[in-house]
Amino acid sequence: MSTIRPDRLLLSSDFYSVQGEGISTGVPSYFVRLGICNLSCGLSRKHMNQIVKEKLLEDGEIIVGDLHAEGKATWTCDSLSQWAWRGEDKEFQYLIDQWKEQGIYDDILNGTIHLIWTGGEPTIKGHQEAIVNFTKYLLLNDPKCTNGITIDDYNIKQEGVFKVRAIKSLYYEIETNGTVYIEDDLFKMTDQINCSPKLSNSGLSAKQRIIPGAIKRIMEHANYQFKFVISTEDDVKEIFSDFIEPFNIPLKNVVCMPGMDSQEQFHERTQFVLEMAKKYKFRGLTRLHISAWDKTLNV
Repeated sequence: MSTIRPDRLLLSSDFYSVQGEGISTGVPSYFVRLGICNLSCGLSRKHMNQIVKEKLLEDGEIIVGDLHAEGKATWTCDSLSQWAWRGEDKEFQYLIDQWKEQGIYDDILNGTIHLIWTGGEPTIKGHQEAIVNFTKYLLLNDPKCTNGITIDDYNIKQEGVFKVRAIKSLYYEIETNGTVYIEDDLFKMTDQINCSPKLSNSGLSAKQRIIPGAIKRIMEHANYQFKFVISTEDDVKEIFSDFIEPFNIPLKNVVCMPGMDSQEQFHERTQFVLEMAKKYKFRGLTRLHISAWDKTLNV
């Protein structure tokens, strides 16, 4: 079984597409999906471990978790098959080679194409360090990034991310469930934090899915959003009672999207979200990737 290493990326998948959710909807983006998640929405940990150990899922397959089946949750993680195998260890150079092969290397370096770190959960221990080390590797091995700065000039151990961020043109988005504290190095080099907290419909306890320190940390960032998928007005009320009110989250930083997994549900669910947005004054958006590609993954 693969483990997270600071000198490699534990990749489940990576692909070039368009951001389909949140405030960057429509922006050309390269998605880097890292393996392993600290939560198991719709499943008990026992069921999750069984899936991983016995490899019960085909790539792209959607299942109903045991908590979902028992009525203790109303949905199961829809990207489970993408990260459940823990991923494959890849050297840092792998991503750079992929970008060059696809002709998008320069566009990623200059921030035209956003780089989306997702999962799984990209902020769990090990992933944060790996992302930071990947960034250092990229910047120190490309003269377009460093402008001739050598590793000795850089003095990474002492200067850390401050110099990295000062010359970095890449645009990083971190997609997180908001249950892990983001350390300084990754925090400072991230341009946008997309936090998708889980509601009680995940079958998870409040203690598992609401970590005050991690949420408050995200709100310290200059550019963050809290993204919620809603299916009922009760979901909206829970968002207010569990997140917006206790943490004093500004409504301008709250995005709600429709709970759906197929194009057949698109219009009805989107209309519902927009009506809720009018009533509760948050930002209502659709899910662009589903409207365009339905259930197809990694496009």
